[in-house]
Amino acid sequence: MRRLLTIGATLFAFGLAVPAFAQSTSTSPANPAPVTADPPAKLRELLDLMTDPQVRAWLDQQKGASGEKASAASHDLTSPAPNVGELDAMVGRLARIRAHVAALLGALPNVGEDFSVAGEMIANEFRGPDLWRMLRLLVLFVGLGYGLEWLFRRVTTRFRSRFDDVKLDTVGERIAVVGARFAFAVGLVASFGVGSVGAFLAFDWPYLSKELLLGYLLVFLAIRLALVVGRFLLAPGTSLHPDVARFRIVPMTTQAARFWHWRLAVIVGWIAFGRVIVDDATLFGVTAETRELLAYALGLVLLAIIIDAAWRGPPWSTADGSAESIEARHRRHARAAGLSFFFVVLWLLWVAGALTLFWALALLVAVPATIRVTQRSVNHILRPPGHEEARDGPASVAAVCLERGLRALIIIGGVFWLADVWQIDLAEMASRDTLSTRILRAAITATIVVLVADFVWNIVKAVIDTRVAHAAGADDTGAEEDRKRARLRTLLPILRNMLFVVIVVLAVLMGLSSLGVQIAPLIASAGVVGVAIGFGAQTLVKDVISGIFYLLDDAFRVGEYIQSGNYRGVVESFSLRSVKLRHQNGPLYTVPFGVLGAIQNMSRDWAIEKLTIGVTYDTDIDKARKIIKKVGQELAQDPELAPGILEPLKMQGVQAFGDFAIQLRLKMMTRPGDVQFAARRRALAMIKKAFDANGISFAYPTVQVAGSPVGTNGGTDVIGPAVAQKGLELVKPASGG
Repeated sequence: MRRLLTIGATLFAFGLAVPAFAQSTSTSPANPAPVTADPPAKLRELLDLMTDPQVRAWLDQQKGASGEKASAASHDLTSPAPNVGELDAMVGRLARIRAHVAALLGALPNVGEDFSVAGEMIANEFRGPDLWRMLRLLVLFVGLGYGLEWLFRRVTTRFRSRFDDVKLDTVGERIAVVGARFAFAVGLVASFGVGSVGAFLAFDWPYLSKELLLGYLLVFLAIRLALVVGRFLLAPGTSLHPDVARFRIVPMTTQAARFWHWRLAVIVGWIAFGRVIVDDATLFGVTAETRELLAYALGLVLLAIIIDAAWRGPPWSTADGSAESIEARHRRHARAAGLSFFFVVLWLLWVAGALTLFWALALLVAVPATIRVTQRSVNHILRPPGHEEARDGPASVAAVCLERGLRALIIIGGVFWLADVWQIDLAEMASRDTLSTRILRAAITATIVVLVADFVWNIVKAVIDTRVAHAAGADDTGAEEDRKRARLRTLLPILRNMLFVVIVVLAVLMGLSSLGVQIAPLIASAGVVGVAIGFGAQTLVKDVISGIFYLLDDAFRVGEYIQSGNYRGVVESFSLRSVKLRHQNGPLYTVPFGVLGAIQNMSRDWAIEKLTIGVTYDTDIDKARKIIKKVGQELAQDPELAPGILEPLKMQGVQAFGDFAIQLRLKMMTRPGDVQFAARRRALAMIKKAFDANGISFAYPTVQVAGSPVGTNGGTDVIGPAVAQKGLELVKPASGG
């Protein structure tokens, strides 16, 4: 409150300095003689007439009419003259801008005289005691506003104490806290407004005093509103509650939040103060040209405040206390330089009277910036539980609805604001049927169609992407549930692409209809064109139709291993005409649906894994069967492999009697995929270990070489081979002499 009272005292000091400045300028070389004021009695009579209700009503009427004329004149500065070419319109526009600037320069010598007259009127109307009385009234009503706000804080102490221990882990809790803080902020502003402006309006005041005091009370109300809104959005913290960053809606650092909280309040307060100063100048007979010069001077101070904020503003994304990188500092300085140049250009356009270009350029930059800040804020509030920042995955439906809805409202609001400042009567435009109105109506309708199509598409995309992500990231919950999730991962992307095409086609047709194009012949000719395309692109149509039937037959899904002819691999994704298969060795096949033919799906339902081992002829078959059964039970109890084993490993019996081994056949039923190969490898390792522990040997071929004594059979060695069966692994026969 002390800070606001200081600002108020400064404003009144500036008001008191105006007469002295006007007196000094009235005696300048351009005005060698001071302006002689009317006698005080006549001034008193004039001011008494101004307090008459009929006179006040007439003044208000004249003020409104002059405002409309001024707006029309400012609009005419940039509006092209009717029935002239573009070049003539541009030349005329530049001529009007030069005339406007020349009129301002011509009004400079009269500024001192205007302020001198206004200063004398103020001095005669508000003498020393009257001026202090008005200052006391201003302090009184501002104090009443703060008093009622303090009372509101006391009443809501228990309500605010809940914020200290409230949890913000879930989206619902964060939304509830945002709503509660918004209600509290509205209560603060309302209580201050009722206590200050409301209490002031409850009494009857002289016309001039009422206009002056009400204007400055509205300045304080605007400052208070900016502070409350800044505290609601930025949560900068106070001396009693320094750590309130978790309530922050716009994501930024605490240092940046505190800087922009006060800087935005200064900017809003200066704008409100300048508006009141310019409006009050009308009450004291200041000419329109002098008021414009005063407004431009106040705007120059506002430009300095904004440029200073752009250069001194701290970074938004670095943590408190962390050093900013050189690259980030250069980017921030480049952004500050760009903003400074942009606001200087805006101020020059404003001074030149090119309001059409001024508002177009301002909205062209302000709307995207507002949309970007809104998107970051929505993603920050609706971030998933347990996350400090918004995740990079698919956006939630609530976030999309809120963010896209606010984006549409911002764009539509910008269009209506531009229509208002350009004095475009939308109701009259709807009734007129000229070329320009038709083009403008078509542009507005096309913008609405695009916004609605974008809103619908992003909701559909968010729903499908969320379901796909849920199906892809879910834990193993059973064979049937896994099949359903795999089918969702397969069909939902196709459905998303089809809906995208449908939404785009409908949006284009509606846009063309808004432009006045007859779309009925287009729809009729689309069928003929479709037939022609079907005959000309039979392979493409074959691929698309084959893919539809493959999906209807549920022949394969994303993540399954399939084989078709020479193509085999895991299904990674597919489009309307082809499927992508990733081979186990790495190559990626893109196979059109039309050439797939018969498909062998190796990942559906279950798989039988068969093993064959060879043991020696002296092996006890019953003992081997028991050992294999025990191995199968242990394998089925393995925590890693148990979920994938549908039937445990067991021995089917003797498969065949080989040359050197008895062939035993084993089998087990598993889920298809990696688990069947992992179970096979683990089973072989466990059988080897169990057979070695129980004295069962694997058969493998060997070669035994024997020779006769030297000299037998006429000195020639006789070699007689003998083969023994001792294992499963084949040993290459060795030769000897």
